[in-house]
Amino acid sequence: MVLYNFIKLFELPASHTKKVLLFAFSIFFIGAGLDHLVNPEFYLSIMPPIFPMHSEAVLISGVLEIVGGIAVLMPGLRRAAGWGIFVLLIAVYPANIYMALYPELFPSIHSGFLYFRLPLQFLFLYWAYSVTRF
Repeated sequence: MVLYNFIKLFELPASHTKKVLLFAFSIFFIGAGLDHLVNPEFYLSIMPPIFPMHSEAVLISGVLEIVGGIAVLMPGLRRAAGWGIFVLLIAVYPANIYMALYPELFPSIHSGFLYFRLPLQFLFLYWAYSVTRF
């Protein structure tokens, strides 16, 4: 009975497409969060200098991405996790703007990609909204 209830926590939506999108969303954010913890130097380099507590922000955002990526797989937490990731994506958007405004600080990244990231963030916001609504 305990095992059955545990498995029910991870019950997924009926549609195969929704399942794939949900798992992809989960894997993407878990992976991004782990990358924050493994490769913090990159994330520290993209933080606008005006923001305080760079190391702490990188650590916290990484942990929140991991927790959110796991929580979206649990039906009872899915909506809250979706909103949490939605808010997190808005919170980190200034780093994307900073990178686009100062491409010379990121010579290893093509400047076109830095501008592409700006609208891409809105696609991620939509993804967070849409996969966590069911």
